[in-house]
Amino acid sequence: MDLVSVVLIIVAGYLIGSFPTAYLVARTRGVDIFTVGSGNMGATNVTRALGWRYGLLVWAWDGIKGVVVVLLARALVPDDRAAASVIGAVAVVAGHNWSFLATIITGSIRGGKGAATAMGTFLLLAPTFIVALTLGLAAAVILLTRFVSLAVLTAVAAGAVAILIMVIVGSLDPVYTVYLLVAYMIFWRHRSNIYSLIQGRERRLGERV
Repeated sequence: MDLVSVVLIIVAGYLIGSFPTAYLVARTRGVDIFTVGSGNMGATNVTRALGWRYGLLVWAWDGIKGVVVVLLARALVPDDRAAASVIGAVAVVAGHNWSFLATIITGSIRGGKGAATAMGTFLLLAPTFIVALTLGLAAAVILLTRFVSLAVLTAVAAGAVAILIMVIVGSLDPVYTVYLLVAYMIFWRHRSNIYSLIQGRERRLGERV
């Protein structure tokens, strides 16, 4: 893959990831998502502030960002789809988590936590059985605990371990180890949730702000 293609994928992925879906959806209802609840630009915070319909809309659109960037990367570099997909996935999640457009709007570095956008990339990059496993695991954790953050972290950890094992045994291209940066970014952005879970202060799904 040539340098120009790499740069194009990174820039396009980051900018598409930066699209502040949650902020714009909340604004249609007169709400500044950065000033309510957790202040996070994500579907869970929108759900708490505006209800599940708006939260589902944000989740879907943020997921579509991930899908679009991976497909775009593959179109740009059809002869090295694995590497292109991984680079695009990392770029789009980084763009969502540290959004350039949200930073322009607010004047400070803002963004989401990457779960929905990462899911969009994961749907295209991971084998179907791993996708089903992680989604089922996330659903089970939500049903049992109603902690969305715990479900996300559990599913991301399981997905990362599965990807790593498949790389080690030779079932996936070694370039997929770079994709583990997505898991790192999600855990980093969820560090406040991890502290809240440990301290028993984390909000459960269904609790309004």
